Amino acid sequence: MTLKCIAGIEKPDSGEIVFDGKVFYSSKKKINLPSRERHTGYLFQNYALFPNMTVEENIAAGICGTRSEKAKLAGEKIKTFRLEGLEKKYPFQISGGQQQRVALARIFASEPEILMLDEPFSALDSYLKWTLEQEIVEVLQSFKGPAFLVSHNRDEAYRLCGRMAVISEGKIDMLDDKHGIFENPKKLSAAQLTGCKNISAAKKISDNEIFASDWEMPLKCAEKVGGNISHVGIRGNYFEVCADLSEENAFEYEIFQKIEDTFSVILMIKKKDTHPEKLIRCEVCNKKWKEIKEGKKYLKISPQKIFLLEG
Repeated sequence: MTLKCIAGIEKPDSGEIVFDGKVFYSSKKKINLPSRERHTGYLFQNYALFPNMTVEENIAAGICGTRSEKAKLAGEKIKTFRLEGLEKKYPFQISGGQQQRVALARIFASEPEILMLDEPFSALDSYLKWTLEQEIVEVLQSFKGPAFLVSHNRDEAYRLCGRMAVISEGKIDMLDDKHGIFENPKKLSAAQLTGCKNISAAKKISDNEIFASDWEMPLKCAEKVGGNISHVGIRGNYFEVCADLSEENAFEYEIFQKIEDTFSVILMIKKKDTHPEKLIRCEVCNKKWKEIKEGKKYLKISPQKIFLLEG
């Protein structure tokens, strides 16, 4: 919806959209520029190619000018996006990856000032997705303006984006560079969207200690516990095997379920002699799993690895 409003496909109820000093939309000033005057490039989820047009006709459709000017620029984009030999083919005659390149060529032929990508890989298999992702990286590196990617895939967003906005219930909950979002989410919604599987309601004990009520576990924290903290989060791969309970945030555990993943082992555990509301998901490599099988009964979590989250 955000991308469609920027592109002029949808009209917001109220507010302003301004890019580089140019007002695209203002309810107060009664401004609503038509899409053609916004110079935005929008890659739709399904690529939105014209089925009755050939590859070269689809690309030329985004170009303003005489027939010869359109043909020249379309030819340049066909070379840039490696579409030689496909000029006379229709969308149904080419692969999904080729369709995406045609859609990108059409966008760049229109010389956009903003590039917007709407979940461009959602309908593709994993191998094709990876191949096309590398091509998108090349496109983004050559594009001089701002580019926006909407994605529900955290790994995809991390690989492609430098900055991220976490949107929850129509509002930006958090805006930061990708390292800040993943290493210290701060917000419950950001922790969930970045794939944190262990989240518990929490109560403040002191300035550096919190009680994770869903796991019945007190935890020492490296960060000061603020008054607005409502939850605590721990990523599954942050747990470490330890010798005894003398170490900080160490606990004896019981395993409820073992799940073999592709390259690791997932353990569903709880603190021994407790009745938690939620089990803890612990992801260990094969080396750690060997130590656990050999009788290591204690795990710990570093205070620096604990997320203090505002709901």
